Amino acid sequence: MAKSIQPVTLWVNGQVKTAEVFALRSIGDDLETSAQFYYELQEADVVSQDADGNDVTTSGAVLANGNLGMSGQTYADWGNQSGVDINTWAYNWAASQLNLTII
Repeated sequence: MAKSIQPVTLWVNGQVKTAEVFALRSIGDDLETSAQFYYELQEADVVSQDADGNDVTTSGAVLANGNLGMSGQTYADWGNQSGVDINTWAYNWAASQLNLTII
């Protein structure tokens, strides 16, 4: 699962690129005090058509990636916000850590 973000300009291998997709995965959780997440900032997905005229979506290139750690009170609060599911909460938290705006 990935989220669309307000475009972010990045310098990648000597070129200016634009990230429009934010992907986030949980890569570790001790179920008590902390969790680790892996993120990617990607170019927009590319939609093309195959020989039969069917849409084919190819994920955009990964422009930046890294890890985020959640612990302490933030971990205790994870998913406890009324009306917000646990995955949306994690995406919102991670986006705030990276100064990204989910659209």
